[in-house]
Amino acid sequence: MKLHEALRNVSKFRTVFDFGGREVAHWFPGHMAKGLKQMRASLKSVDCIIEIHDARIPFSGRNPVFQETLDVRPHLLVLNKMDLADLSNKQRILKTLEKNRVRNVLFTDCLKQRDDNIKKLVPTVVEMIESQPRFNRVENTNYRLMVIGVPNVGKSSLINSLRRTNLKKGRASRVGGEPGITKAVLTKIQVCERPIMHLLDTPGVLPPKIESVETGMKLALCGTILDHLVGEDIIADYLLYSLNRLEKFSYVEKYDLQEPSDDIQHVLKRIAVKLGMTQRVKAITGVGNITITVPNYTAAAYNFIRAFRKGELGQVMLD
Repeated sequence: MKLHEALRNVSKFRTVFDFGGREVAHWFPGHMAKGLKQMRASLKSVDCIIEIHDARIPFSGRNPVFQETLDVRPHLLVLNKMDLADLSNKQRILKTLEKNRVRNVLFTDCLKQRDDNIKKLVPTVVEMIESQPRFNRVENTNYRLMVIGVPNVGKSSLINSLRRTNLKKGRASRVGGEPGITKAVLTKIQVCERPIMHLLDTPGVLPPKIESVETGMKLALCGTILDHLVGEDIIADYLLYSLNRLEKFSYVEKYDLQEPSDDIQHVLKRIAVKLGMTQRVKAITGVGNITITVPNYTAAAYNFIRAFRKGELGQVMLD
């Protein structure tokens, strides 16, 4: 579908998303509280904090507790998954972050086998560390960094990418497609030989209270909160609302729709039909029970969300 044809439907789309009185999910399990406590305790032996976050939501959901408790060391913000983000307004992002006292920012794609930005990380960090007092670590010739961030933004992938780039070695941290893979602060992992540099991998830590329902929905859409805590149906609907608001209509061609739609049930039905996602259910009729085949809306919603997370629906900036 051509863009000008799709834009005819823009006036039909929702301008506000109805959250239906939902409250933000409070997902702060024991390992998160324990992890934050361990991170605080490890600060004395750390030269620099590397905070990693999803480039599609550079402002939303960054844990304010990190700033409050970890602001005593040089700080580098790594916005990962840049391959999935629409960075056409990159300067706006950097200026907004600078207003919030975040001046050291690096965009990365840690799953890429060769990422030139990953090569910049070590020299950037060394420059940051050397420009400030190292206090009790002044005698140490090696560097120790701590990687922090909310769940499922690529902390372990960053460590593995640094090892692959600087040491030509395989992964040291387990990587997964859902939040909560790293449960506790790990032992130090070497990521560079010259200079000698180690990183501490940490569990993803969400704020004990997420600032708004919309922020929570953005985090959920990017896979930072487990889907079932929010509901695949509402995440899929918010995704559709966001794609239409941003005029990203690639889903129309991908799922063989006639035109963009603001009706999530219609879209999920088309996805289910196209991909053969059906289920057999019993129906009660006047002459007895019969078994009928209906679209599996839950499976279709999951496929829609997964396609977004894999970048199959185009590059998107949610903030």
